[in-house]
Amino acid sequence: MSERIRSLVQQIHTLEEELHAVLHEQEGKALYEIEGRRVRFEGFVREAHKRLKTDLLPWFRASSLRNALSAPFIYGIVFPILLYDLSLTIFQAICFRLYRIERVERSKYILIDRHQLGYLNIIERLHCAYCGYANGVISYGREITARTEQYWCPIKHARKVLGTHRRYAYFLDYGVAEGYQEKLEQYRRRLRG
Repeated sequence: MSERIRSLVQQIHTLEEELHAVLHEQEGKALYEIEGRRVRFEGFVREAHKRLKTDLLPWFRASSLRNALSAPFIYGIVFPILLYDLSLTIFQAICFRLYRIERVERSKYILIDRHQLGYLNIIERLHCAYCGYANGVISYGREITARTEQYWCPIKHARKVLGTHRRYAYFLDYGVAEGYQEKLEQYRRRLRG
């Protein structure tokens, strides 16, 4: 990878992190404070949330049949996701120790906090907890897989890939064989944290 591309990728990552920090700061300024795992809302916001909560009977009446029919398919995926989560955790516990790769912190990827929103009824809270868990497990798995790919095969593909992970931009260009083994060892050392 050329120095110019490396510099641009680093600038993009720096700006993404800065944007994330500013957005997070702005989101919480007026509405809530985080105390450990608990989110605390100002009194007037908490009261507004209670008033805006939809009771279950009106909520079910307003729901479409199409949504109700899809529920078993959506929630049926929880079993493969649970198995995936368990498999990732076991894989990382064994393989990352063997490879001396810094472990991925599961709690940074799986966040379940939307159930604390007072304007959601019990069904909506369940939906939010499920989506937070499912998307979190997929993100957790993506980072574990990205680190594994960096350890075993840090080479870009010949064709353009959509939705690559953050580590991919630093991988070796396709077909550049010179110094591959030395660079592979450098990539592996970077994973040790």
